[in-house]
Amino acid sequence: MLVREIEMNPAYDKRHTDPKKDYGIHGVDLRFILKDSDGKGAVQFVLYTGWHLPHITSEFVNHPHRDTFFKPMPADKGFHSPHRIYKGQKSLTKKCPYLNGKPCYYDGSGLNAEPLYQILLKEGSEGVWKALEKYWNIMFGDNEEGNS
Repeated sequence: MLVREIEMNPAYDKRHTDPKKDYGIHGVDLRFILKDSDGKGAVQFVLYTGWHLPHITSEFVNHPHRDTFFKPMPADKGFHSPHRIYKGQKSLTKKCPYLNGKPCYYDGSGLNAEPLYQILLKEGSEGVWKALEKYWNIMFGDNEEGNS
């Protein structure tokens, strides 16, 4: 059974005068995760919303690039697999939260996220879930589209 999850990671301001401690600023991330309950695989769509902390919004309101700074950006369409999908693929982590704690072989693409963003704009979340389900079946399904 496929499980839908939406995560929203908070915006932050982690600027620091010490360059080694300076992690910059970032807006809210919106992450759609579609996974199976057995940890066979997961796929995701990540959108950087452009929603920043209020003091950041005020600080950058007159910035010359404010139009792009606050614009949503499709950031990633990718997969989490408990095994290698292609030769030479390295494990990202030993315990993936989307794979029930199994090792994670991850790969994704910002360019491939743009079509999902267009689906989100035109069809809303149900359109995204439909596209992610098709992607999940291609990557992990037991049908002719899958590689299992």
